[in-house]
Amino acid sequence: MKSGYKVIGLMSGTSLDGVDLAFCDFIYENNLWTFKILNAETIKYSSEWREKLRGLNKRNSFEFIQAHAEYGKYLGELAKRFIKKNKIKPGFVSSHGHTIFHQPQKKLTFQLGNGAAIAAECGLTVVCDFRTLDVALGGQGAPLVPIGDKLLFHEYGFCLNIGGISNISFDKNGKRIAFDVCPANIVLNNLSLQLNKEFDKNGEIAAKGKINEKLLYELNRLAYYKMPPPKSLGIEWIEKNIFPLLKKTNIPVEDKLKTFCEHIAVQIAGVTNSVKKSTLLITGGGAHNKYLINRIKKLSESEIIIPEKNIIDFKEALIFAFLGVLRMRNEVNCLKSVTGAERNNTGGTVFLM
Repeated sequence: MKSGYKVIGLMSGTSLDGVDLAFCDFIYENNLWTFKILNAETIKYSSEWREKLRGLNKRNSFEFIQAHAEYGKYLGELAKRFIKKNKIKPGFVSSHGHTIFHQPQKKLTFQLGNGAAIAAECGLTVVCDFRTLDVALGGQGAPLVPIGDKLLFHEYGFCLNIGGISNISFDKNGKRIAFDVCPANIVLNNLSLQLNKEFDKNGEIAAKGKINEKLLYELNRLAYYKMPPPKSLGIEWIEKNIFPLLKKTNIPVEDKLKTFCEHIAVQIAGVTNSVKKSTLLITGGGAHNKYLINRIKKLSESEIIIPEKNIIDFKEALIFAFLGVLRMRNEVNCLKSVTGAERNNTGGTVFLM
């Protein structure tokens, strides 16, 4: 029996580039899923929204709850405009929200963007809040993308997304394994801002720098990298462990960028080279960083695959749309082999319209 779903996926990553919107068509037939991205767009954050989201983890409780409602309304407005502009008829909206807190060891994770506000604004059913059930079940609540990798991108050995934080998924001994590898664009963009640039286009600034071996050694020896999965990273860990190391190292920003790119490449290669040689699909904003990709190619034994631009830029929005589909079908969308939860689960809060 053939089933079809047309859904808008909303995604905001830790690198604060903007909100990704992807209108996706999913078909389930003969026990296989296929997909198409029909329309996609990234709406860049205004400087006001970027600053508000960046500092919200330090605001008081009233400001935080107010921002949760305001950001939900904003996401609903974006969805409504996207629908009108493209003359589309989605069945529902599936929203990741924007992660503000992620401390699963304290049973805590929070994605900003009130689902009721999104639904009220765009007039459609909304699925959101995908992580909290898994965290309540003792899991990391992250990464969530691997079920989509397994069902939609099964032809690749590794699926790597280089966003604010880089994460990877692959099959090992018949189970899907996935985890956050290391920080990526959230750090590179922070360094670029020190040079009054939003990001280092193509890694051109990093390419001109020099690798600082002492800083590289200190980055690579951080305890997180020796931990076995399941494991995940949040902004809190980066603020505690990465930014102080970069701040105390008195070298030019260009050298810090080059050294951190090398750190990312070393950590990714360390994962891919530990499993037999395979294909490595790379998506996310980092796939556009030519310098970084060249360093990964140099260090990894896997064949590097860079897909079409829509997959690079909107794979996470696509997969969160898909997680919403699985939620509406009451099927598993979060794997215990990935997160360490006590059982596979079906995460997501539904606001019906």
